[in-house]
Amino acid sequence: MNLTDRIVVITGGAGGIGAALSRRFAAEGAAAIVVADLNAEAADAVAEGIGPVAHAIALDVTDEEQVRDLVADTEERYGRIDLFCANAGVTTGGGVEVDDAGWDRAWRVNVLAHVYSARAVLPGMLARGGGHLLHTCSAAGVLTAVGDAAYTATKHASVGFAEWLAITYRDRGIRVSALCPQGVDTPMLADGIAEGHLGARVIAASGAVLTPDQVADAAIAGLAEERFLILPHPEVADYARRRAEDPDGWQAGMRKLIRRLTP
Repeated sequence: MNLTDRIVVITGGAGGIGAALSRRFAAEGAAAIVVADLNAEAADAVAEGIGPVAHAIALDVTDEEQVRDLVADTEERYGRIDLFCANAGVTTGGGVEVDDAGWDRAWRVNVLAHVYSARAVLPGMLARGGGHLLHTCSAAGVLTAVGDAAYTATKHASVGFAEWLAITYRDRGIRVSALCPQGVDTPMLADGIAEGHLGARVIAASGAVLTPDQVADAAIAGLAEERFLILPHPEVADYARRRAEDPDGWQAGMRKLIRRLTP
């Protein structure tokens, strides 16, 4: 996808990867950028920093009616949506002990929000014969987020859903990409480290933490090449191959890593 003159919507656009994507899309010449986020004030700040091509909207991605309204309002205002970025995400930092409310929130933000946006935006894209969906899924969706069971399960589900969309709609003009970064210097990672989450400590110890701008650069390259799996950390592809070829060996290595980092 060439971003010039494109109409783009980004959920979770007020910070981290979402804000970096918003700024980068503007630099690439997008005609309009809708910065949607639960934090309306922060979304406004991102849009104002970008300039007149951007505007902000308050959005709860777990509310399907709000997502439908966002899509309908954008299509009415600009005539179409060329690229929809389902970028919002949450972690829990825990295992099976996380309560039902935590699991439900992870499921609704990390998976159902992608379903809601696809339901809302696909009819217009299919009618026009083209469009691109970019789902931020995380390397946890092809590997494992140690210490976070709900994040691992829901990110695997989000990659699976994105793959289903890609297989189902590619021949009808719809491109789908799953953006799967590993460690990124965002408030999500910083909060996890501050709270002592094992997964966040593993990421920090790996030394492979990218900036949101670096992830945005990788996303632009992946969109230009219409790649399904966009891996800002190229080593994730090697990890995934090793995991597929030798699941028991891969799990043994992960357990060893956990033992090393657990007091």
